Order: sequence, then C-alpha cells, then structure tokens
Amino acid sequence: MDIDFRLFDCDNHYYEATDAFTRHVEPGFEKRTMQWGLIDGKTRFLVGGRINRFIPNPTFDPVSKPGALDEYFRGRNPKGQGTAELFGQLEPISPAYRDRDARLALMDRQQIEGAIFLPTLGVGMEQALIHDPPALCAAFRAFNRWMDDDWGFSYKERIFAAPVIPFADPGNAVRELEWALAHDARFILLLPGPIVTHGVGHSPADTVYDPFWARANEAGVTIVYHGGDSRYSSYLADWGENSETEAFRQNPFRALASSSAIQDTFSNLLAHHLYQRFPNLRMAAVETGSDWVFHLFEKLKKSWGQTPFAYPEDPRDTFRRHVWVSPFYEDELGKLRDLLGSDRLLMGSDFPQAEGLAEPSTYLKDLKNFAFSDADCRIIMRDNGVALSNRRPA
Repeated sequence: MDIDFRLFDCDNHYYEATDAFTRHVEPGFEKRTMQWGLIDGKTRFLVGGRINRFIPNPTFDPVSKPGALDEYFRGRNPKGQGTAELFGQLEPISPAYRDRDARLALMDRQQIEGAIFLPTLGVGMEQALIHDPPALCAAFRAFNRWMDDDWGFSYKERIFAAPVIPFADPGNAVRELEWALAHDARFILLLPGPIVTHGVGHSPADTVYDPFWARANEAGVTIVYHGGDSRYSSYLADWGENSETEAFRQNPFRALASSSAIQDTFSNLLAHHLYQRFPNLRMAAVETGSDWVFHLFEKLKKSWGQTPFAYPEDPRDTFRRHVWVSPFYEDELGKLRDLLGSDRLLMGSDFPQAEGLAEPSTYLKDLKNFAFSDADCRIIMRDNGVALSNRRPA
C-alpha cells in the first residue's frame, strides 16, 4: 500500500519462547505453574500439572502463515473448508517472531514505526491457574521478566511489550505494576471479565484494587484490555459445552453466544465510577472487535435516561474520554467512527497471527472502504497509538 507515513500498530504479537514461563520461575513454583512434558510421544505444555490446549502447538514451530485466515474472518469460506485446510501449509517459525532485532528489521520493511507487542500463549493462561492465585501471580512474574529480557517494554522506542498483571492478588498487582513502571513499561495488559478466586467474585473497580488504579493514574501508563480466555469461558459449561478454550477449535455456539466479557468489563468500570476516581486513566480495547461498543452504548443511553442520578455524567461521554478501541479490520469501521470519532480508534493488524493481516499496511484499504479521509487514516494508523505509547503523568 502507498502510505506516506510510518504506522503505529496497536496489535502486534510475538510467539513465546519455550522457556517464557520457566526461565525465571521462582523456587517452589516449578510444578504449580508451567512445565513441558513428553506425553505419548508428543511435547505437551502443562499448566498446574494438567495438559493445556489453548494453543494447538505451543512450541509455534511450525506455525501458520500470517493472514492465513483473513478471508475466513471476513465471513467468507465458500468451499466450506475446515480449520486445518484453511490454515494451509505451515512454515518454520521466523526469527522475527522471537527476536526483537530481527523484528525491527521486518518492521522497517513493513513501514511500522512502533507497535504494542502482545502475548499469544500468555493471554490464555490466567484462567488455567485461577484456582491457585499464588501460582498464577508467580507464573506471570516469571513471564514478565522473560518478556523484559527478550522484547523489552520500550525497546528503542519502537517495541512496546505489555507486561501482564493478574488481579488475583491485589497486593501483587501493585508490586508488579511498580516493577513494570521501573522498567519503563508504557502499556499494561489486563484480561477482561470479573476476578473470581476461591469462588468469590470481584469487580476490577472494587476499591480493593484502588492502590493499583491510583498508581496507574499517577504514572499515566496506558491500560490495554486484550481478548483471551476469561471467566466467561466457564459459563459455557452451563450450556453443556466444553469450558476449556482451544484456539481455532470453537464450535458454532461459542461464536454465537451473546455474553461479552469486554462489554461487561467496561460497563462495570463505568457503573462503579472508576474514571471519576482516577480521571487520568487511559484504556485501550484490543483484539476484542467493536460490535460490543454499539451494544454497550445502547444500554448506556437507556440506563442514563432511566437513572441519571446513578452517574456523575452521561457514561457515553466518560467512555469516549477514557477509552480507545481497536476494531477488527472487517468491522463496521464507518459506524464506529461516527459513534466514537477517529481520535478514539486504533489500528491493529494482529500480525503475524493467522487471523490477522498478512501485511499490516493493508488496514488502510479497509479504512478507505468506509471513506475515511487521509488525515483520519494517519490519526488511526499512527498518531493515536503514538500518543498512548507516551506516559501522561497526572
């Protein structure tokens, strides 16, 4: 694509090294967190002593070609092919998927100035250890230190890997945030949904987490909510479905079910006035699509009309001030612009994953299909992400 500016991609991924969770594991947690094992002649990934199937091949070698499922996620599969056929021929893992300097060279060819770097395996691990909060927190302390080793949180002001902080232990969340800030993190990754430990649920806006939000607010770091396995997966068991999330092995009901962890997360934060308590918070919703935004706004409009006394202001205005959305490239981008404004949209290619774009710059074509101006394309594909990558201290 002919673009006269360098991109800022808000949804880039790495493929985790095989020791991502084990290199820095703390003594005593080895068997309670992540391990590799040879079972029935196959290399298996064990989480809490159980085989984990979130990623079909967690070694990522071989791996799918970038964008292999592009047409499928645009709703087009005229031959009715299964997932294995759609993936096509797998290929040896590229050094750029695991080495940051090789990735920078690739980014140069892709005309990418900077990007948020996000986990592939890591976004599916929280629920696998939610029954053991100390092990869950230890696993992600180890993971974040591997991430800092291999990718860095602001490497050459271009690669912005986002450390993952579970809320299972409020005190640990604050300590891990302080550590991440000391290592120049610009983005912090959270997973949507309620926090349920030992059978007791909490809102992320519960005051027990106020010390975390207060520090994030003070530092001006951007919070990223990214799609992944969430508490909502367990609700599928009530319908007789398998509650274990397995990437690319979803049955139709999982895709059709109306529950939305990301929609309910932002509903909850708004209902509990998190942004009024911490007015400097900036958040981005990444790889969660944008259909939920329209549903959320319909509900917010009605709730505001019925109970205006329950909100400090119209909650839609609060959302627009604090939240940026990275829509799927196949979404109704024009309608989302009309609802939120171009200054609240983020380009995310999901590169190099199969469901993403083979070439991140082709996101421009999808914007142009909805008559976005050249100026708006630059705002969405560069300026908004660059602004969020710079801390905005209170």
